[in-house]
This record gives sequence, C-alpha cells and structure tokens, in this order.
Amino acid sequence: MSVIARLTSRIARSSLPRRTVRLRMTLLYGGLFLVSGAALLGVTYVLTSRAVSARPAKGFIPAPGTSDALAPPEGARDPLRRSGSEMLSNAAEQILAHQKTVVMQELLVQSGIALALMLVISIVLGWIVAGRMLRPLRTITATARDISATSLHQRLALDGPADELKELGDTFDGLLSRLEASFQAQRQFVANASHELRTPLARQRTLGQVSLSDPDATVESLRAAHQRILAAGAQQERFIEALLTLARSQGGIDVREPFDLARMAHEVVEARSAEARYRGITFRCSISSALAAGHRNLAERLVTNLVDNALRHNMPHGRIDVATRTVEGRATLTLTNTGPPVPPNAIDQLFQPFQRLGATRAARTEGLGLGLSIVAAIADAHDADITTGARPGGGLTVTVTFPDMSNRARPEQATARTW
Repeated sequence: MSVIARLTSRIARSSLPRRTVRLRMTLLYGGLFLVSGAALLGVTYVLTSRAVSARPAKGFIPAPGTSDALAPPEGARDPLRRSGSEMLSNAAEQILAHQKTVVMQELLVQSGIALALMLVISIVLGWIVAGRMLRPLRTITATARDISATSLHQRLALDGPADELKELGDTFDGLLSRLEASFQAQRQFVANASHELRTPLARQRTLGQVSLSDPDATVESLRAAHQRILAAGAQQERFIEALLTLARSQGGIDVREPFDLARMAHEVVEARSAEARYRGITFRCSISSALAAGHRNLAERLVTNLVDNALRHNMPHGRIDVATRTVEGRATLTLTNTGPPVPPNAIDQLFQPFQRLGATRAARTEGLGLGLSIVAAIADAHDADITTGARPGGGLTVTVTFPDMSNRARPEQATARTW
C-alpha cells in the first residue's frame, strides 16, 4: 500500500507544473484581469438594470394632429372602455417586464462568455509577456550555471533599458570581475608561497645529504650542518607565522578593543632600538597620544612590520621618523624612512605578497616579502586608510589613519606626552 501511495504522489507531483516565477506572474496577471473584469461586469449590470427598470411616464398621449382640447373629459368616458384599457396596460407591462428579464439574463450570459474568453487571452498574453520580461533572468541563470573557477572571464553584458534586471546583470558582472581578480591573486599567492616554502626545505635536505655523504664527517662538521638546518627551520617557522598572521588579518575582526597607538609605537621603537644602532640608523620620534580601536596584537604587528621594513630597506647613517597624533578624532601613524629611491608607479607593488623591488628570489638575504602585505591586510581589517608616497631623497612615507572612535569606550589614558 505504501509503494502504491508513493507512486501516486510522484505521478501527481510530476503532472503539476513547476511553480516558476513566470507561472506565478501569469496567474497574477490572470487573477487581476478576472477581478477587474468581474467588477466591471457587475457595475455594468447594475447600471443597465437601473436604466431599463425606469417606469415610463403615464398619462394621455394625444394622436398626431390633435390637441388636448379635443379629448373628452375624464368623467365622460365609457366605464367599459376604461376597464379594457387598464387590462391592456397591465398585459403590456407584464410583457415588458418579461422582456427586460430576458434581456438582462442574456446580457449576463454574454458578458460572462466574453469575460471567460478575455481571461484566456489575458493568461496567454501574460505568459508571453512574463517570458519576455524574465528572459534576462534565464540568461543570468544559464551563465551562472556554466561558469566555474576556470571560466570566470565570462560576462553577461546585458543590453536593453536601464531597469532592475539590467542593474542585476551589471552587478553580477561586477561580482564575476571581483571573483576573477580574487582567484587570480589566490593562484599567484599559492604559487609564490609554494616557492618560498620549497626553498628552505630544499636547503635543509641538501645540508643533511651533504653531511651524511661525507665520509670524513666530524662532530664539528655535523654540528655546523645541524645549526644551518635549524636556521632554515627557523626561517620556515617565521614564514608560516607570517602566513597565519596574513590569513588571520584578512578574516576580519569580530571584537574591537580600544588601545593607545602612541604607546604601542613607543614600545616597538624601544624594542628595535638595538638593531637600529647596529645598522647605524637613528630614530626620530614625535609621539603624541592617539586612541584607536581594534585587535591590539594585530595592530602591534602592523606597527612592527612598518618599522622592520624601514630598518631593512634603509641605508647606513639613515634615519626613521615615527609620529603619532590625532587628527579630527582619528588616530594617525606616520613613518618616514630614508633609503634607495622608489619609483612612484611601483609603490602599489610593495603591498603585494612576495613582491620586492630590485631583488630576485635568489638574491634575497632577509625578509619574507610579506611585511607590507600584512600591513595592508591588518589596516583593511581595522577599516584604516593607508597613504604611501615616495620620499624625494629616497625611501618611503607611510601614513596609517584609523577610524574615528569618539563614540567608543576609551581606555584608561595617561596624560598625553611626547617621547
């Protein structure tokens, strides 16, 4: 019994038309026409019924060519003739009433037939019009069904009037463009990351094989080889940590907590002062209290990466200017460093992963090529703006401006000071 019921339900479902938007629009058109047509028929029926039900004026109607003066007085008429005239008048009224009823019934039947015929015509026309109106949607559906990760270059390019469907098609094309750019950047990032990970692994394997294949290996040579292997492993750890930081910052921030950008910059400068002295670089700081909100550890990594980038790409006896301040309620960090000249058209390239200027992969001695890309990702997660410009004498000027946090809870704040 259950099998029969299941088959019956499947047959019933297959026989019913699919509830598409086109079918719903057609039924809506037909229903609206039916309601408006029935209302028009009812109003016409009522008005016609009132018009034909109006009683004619009673009285003596003289024959043509005569006047009312020739008519005999009412009292002089013969009673028998008056009785016959009344009977004739009643019979005529009954015939007229019957004829009105027949006419109204005929009007109702004919109007119903016309309404049913026009309802069928309206449904057919509604189906055709709905199909033409929804044709761009079918194009969008077919294109979306055919597009895959390898064919994101396809576009709808809908033509026609600038209506909602055209706007939907243009929005879909814009989404495809962003997805194509994202997929391309992801492929490039994976390729670069694979290369960067493969290099220290190959170095470790080579060091181990050379050490093991040396028949005259000593404890000192094996210790030196293992130290180099450990150094390569440490480089891998730093690289993986940078990748995790980049992925974390690109994922966004769920909870924003207030922090003092000035204190953070001061701590980073203090931590890098020994390295700066070793490189012969001088810090010049003008740090005033600047309150911001976000993820403190990520913001600290942003400041650290900017300072480390300024240290690595500097020159002997160079300098780094670090300044924090609040401009119109927005915390601002500005970092300027001396260094080699940077072409203005190559500034955007610096914020791409694994991109360096004037150095090939084989010639890279320090850095992972992810510092400024991590800075850009962290700034984007904090809704902060980055402004970068080439310094006339060489080097860069980077300004990071955090959103206004005047409506947020402020941290416990020390007196504004300049270090």
